[in-house]
Amino acid sequence: MNRLDNITRAQVIGCLIEGCSIRATVRMTGVAKKTVMRLLVEVGEVCADYQDYAFRNLQSKRFQLDEMWGWIYCKDRNRTEEIARKNPDAGDVWLWVCTDADSKLVASWRLGKRDLATATDFVEDIAKRVKGRIQITTDQLRTYLNVVEDAFGGQADFAQLHKIYRASGDPDTRYSPAKCIGCEMKEVSGRPDPKHVSTSFVERQNWTVRGTMRRYTRLSNGFSRKMENHAAATALDYFSYNFIKIHRTLRTSPAMAAGVTDRLWSVEDLVALWEAYEQRRAERAA
Repeated sequence: MNRLDNITRAQVIGCLIEGCSIRATVRMTGVAKKTVMRLLVEVGEVCADYQDYAFRNLQSKRFQLDEMWGWIYCKDRNRTEEIARKNPDAGDVWLWVCTDADSKLVASWRLGKRDLATATDFVEDIAKRVKGRIQITTDQLRTYLNVVEDAFGGQADFAQLHKIYRASGDPDTRYSPAKCIGCEMKEVSGRPDPKHVSTSFVERQNWTVRGTMRRYTRLSNGFSRKMENHAAATALDYFSYNFIKIHRTLRTSPAMAAGVTDRLWSVEDLVALWEAYEQRRAERAA
């Protein structure tokens, strides 16, 4: 099997992390579509594994949690029995995101349903990554209520923020966001500082995801047909956000701000990391 050289690999990855679609990447790099898809899955697995290893013993003080809707193959309302037989992953998928309010690091994420099982897995993973007491803010989703307390065992100051939006009967505002007219804060456990009860940073990060990952861009035809591809694209996008791109406010990468790394990564560094993983895999196979 032919292997892409490092320069071409970096070109393909660079296109993907800048929000280009698969077909646009094919046109710009000249690499076959199936090759681009295979590259995405392989490098996505490396990104997910490295971030899982690197994001441990974080010194974070404030986390913000949120969920973002997407879909694989088709939306739930269009899912038929025939589609479900051919593609069990077809339907709505939710991206659960945890953002550090200070360093803006995306410390953890999960793909799944908006249910208790996914919430439990997500929050328990967060609890394993942070060191010391943490303040957590979520939206008003009731699923978080017992999950956070069980995962942190009383070592978290937990509050929920309920944003109240004004309803509009004007059909012309269908694709416009509703106006927020107020917020209600609910202290769930511990002693959360009201000054830092907010979900603004994680919501802004969700906007970044929708702008840089074609699969989450609203009102577009960019979507995943398989969960494997969707998970790989998500891991690559967060690796780029955490390690490669400079945050405008911080003027450094979130990973540097969080003390996870001491340098700004490049796409070439990611390719080198990928090669190291391939070499170790080959050595184990031998």
